[in-house]
Amino acid sequence: MSKLNLYTATGAKSKRTLDLPKNFQGKENPALLAQAIRVFENRSHAGVSKTKTRGEVTASTRKIYRQKGTGRARHGAVSAPIFVGGGKAHGPDGRKRKLVLPKKMAKIALATVMLIMKKKKSLVSVDGFLKVKRTKEGSLLLEKILKDLNIEEKNPKVLIALSEKNKDAAKYFRNIKNVRILPFRNLNAYEVYNSSLVILDKEALDQGTEKKGTVKKTGPEASKSVMKNSKKEKGRKVKK
Repeated sequence: MSKLNLYTATGAKSKRTLDLPKNFQGKENPALLAQAIRVFENRSHAGVSKTKTRGEVTASTRKIYRQKGTGRARHGAVSAPIFVGGGKAHGPDGRKRKLVLPKKMAKIALATVMLIMKKKKSLVSVDGFLKVKRTKEGSLLLEKILKDLNIEEKNPKVLIALSEKNKDAAKYFRNIKNVRILPFRNLNAYEVYNSSLVILDKEALDQGTEKKGTVKKTGPEASKSVMKNSKKEKGRKVKK
């Protein structure tokens, strides 16, 4: 199981390590990751650019010269795309064609990029985000982590994924240059891929590793519950 390095709110490296949640593990799928990034980029712009066709430009519609006898090529109105000031032949028409990525594929793409960041040693976790009370403290925390991981980029991009409980800590990081803050539930492959360092909130990871839903009974306990339900159904039948 993949292990994550754990840091305190002061930037000190803890001796403890955390398990990466199961939904962030599995086989890497680079082709699916590339598809997810392309879909995200496609949906991130408005797509409202539009050009005028030859029927929309303001120009005369008369035939510019006669069809035959001039020795020149046949032409109609000056609004044709071949002339300066004419309409555009195959330009954008202002319609947004949105690409869609199913949720299961998006999860696999996120797991792939998480494993890549883990191999690059650019994925860590921090415990106690609420202990940070000033922007200066948040900046020192990031500097210590970057130095410990030997990330020597000129302007490293840092992504911080906070749990719902620690969302108030965002105000101490949002004014730091090249720092992006997201709720843990909104993590996506594009944001992680474009980051030099990804910091996950320990509490968010703890919530992700907890088992959800009821525990299914197996063995003799399951057979007993089935027998009880069948007896109840027989007792509900009304005799004619």
